[in-house]
Amino acid sequence: MSFTKKILTKLNGLHYSQEYLCFAAGSLSQPLHVYLVNDKRVIKDITNQHLFVGYCPLVFAFALPGLPSSIQILFSQHVLQPNDIFTAKDALASLDLQLVKQQVDKDSHFSYYEGAKGSHQFLPAFRQLIGSLYNQWFNKKPGNVFLHNNLYKQVQIAYAVPRNISLITVGGNDLFNLFPTDLHGQADESHYIISLRIGGKACQQVEKAGRLLVSEMNADAYKTVYSLGKNHMQLLKTADHFPFSSSFSKNLRLPLPLQAIAYRELTLLDSFTRGIHKIMLFKMDFYQPAAPADAALQHIHNSYATWRHKNNLAGNYLLR
Repeated sequence: MSFTKKILTKLNGLHYSQEYLCFAAGSLSQPLHVYLVNDKRVIKDITNQHLFVGYCPLVFAFALPGLPSSIQILFSQHVLQPNDIFTAKDALASLDLQLVKQQVDKDSHFSYYEGAKGSHQFLPAFRQLIGSLYNQWFNKKPGNVFLHNNLYKQVQIAYAVPRNISLITVGGNDLFNLFPTDLHGQADESHYIISLRIGGKACQQVEKAGRLLVSEMNADAYKTVYSLGKNHMQLLKTADHFPFSSSFSKNLRLPLPLQAIAYRELTLLDSFTRGIHKIMLFKMDFYQPAAPADAALQHIHNSYATWRHKNNLAGNYLLR
């Protein structure tokens, strides 16, 4: 490590050495609330009514009717009610978003918004400046997706909310792939959205198959799940190359990964490209609920985890 890199790392104010910290869903006390706001007035709590489906650019998806072309969302440690006026102490972070795409499937309507600006208070301004310098000087390298300064802040904010890391099984005829995703989620009762990187073999495999299995994973499997990230660029292989269990999904008969606690069988309906992402809308054909749901693997960004540490909020993190 160069001298400059060492100095910036020492001064960045981050408490943890890893950029993303894993944990079991039920173990993170007092997570952030996410609010749709307008002119400093709370419209509604959307903590569980938004999906993070892109980081370059930042893309959020909503299945909420009547949203305007521009929206602002607020991230807060405080419980706020509709029509409450939020103050500076309420706003730990905020994102300004612009509508870029709409989809309709029967009675379901989905709106996609791209990040325009983000700001947060997870770290003091000086520490954020140091992090910005490190990002500009050392994150521009081959194979790495460079996030310009404000986009990097937007991504830190998006990952302040716990995001499930699930495993996707795709393939058939004795050839499969198994890889993780954290840009995904159930959009409404019958639809699911997943974002995969354009040009990756995993994305091509999903588009060709048109069907897949997405499994929520027990947090105990965190090292295995992270190790499978390389499979986004791997060819289909026989089942013995993957940590599959002896169980299969109900209808697609795709192999379930070891330590899966829930799964969904999905059929591809539509897709579009935004930045480096192919954002895919699926019909949810079958759902086997989580047991137990609070054991699901999730992660958050180091910047918010550092804020939690300084405010004496337990993390119970699974450090790799």
